[in-house]
Amino acid sequence: MYDMKLSVFSGKWGNYMEHKGKPYFPIFVDLSDKKVVVAGAGTIAKRRIRVLTDFTDHLVVIAPEVNPELKELEAEGKITILRKTFEREDIADAAFVIAATNSNQTNHEIYVACKCFGIPVNVCNDKARCDFYFPVVASAGDVVAGVSSSGRARRKSREAADQIQRMLEETEQ
Repeated sequence: MYDMKLSVFSGKWGNYMEHKGKPYFPIFVDLSDKKVVVAGAGTIAKRRIRVLTDFTDHLVVIAPEVNPELKELEAEGKITILRKTFEREDIADAAFVIAATNSNQTNHEIYVACKCFGIPVNVCNDKARCDFYFPVVASAGDVVAGVSSSGRARRKSREAADQIQRMLEETEQ
């Protein structure tokens, strides 16, 4: 059996997904041995963390306080939690970073640090400061699909990903 990866982007290309007049390119990256940092432990951060645990063994969460769900993931060895506020040094060797704190100031500091280090960053509350968008993911077996609506219609992306997930599960049987 071969490894198959699928990327699905839906919706109209608009200003959110343009850079120099061209849309972002859907790409899949092997993160298995790469350090991925998520700054924050709130609702959006947890959603990103849940997805990322399937793709990397080096997921680092930076947050002064975490909830029981993240503590459980830490106990299972799926994430490392740095219980502290963000410092530039925390991301120096990261492959990419997600800034999902509840502080616009901290998210901005993370963005600036990532730019200085040359690290791709996604600032969850600021589309203009995203080098990449985080898709809704559907997967089964060796097939992975990422769905995006150019940052405009998360519900539509979720519905499309759910349909793809059902299709993938049917083909696995």
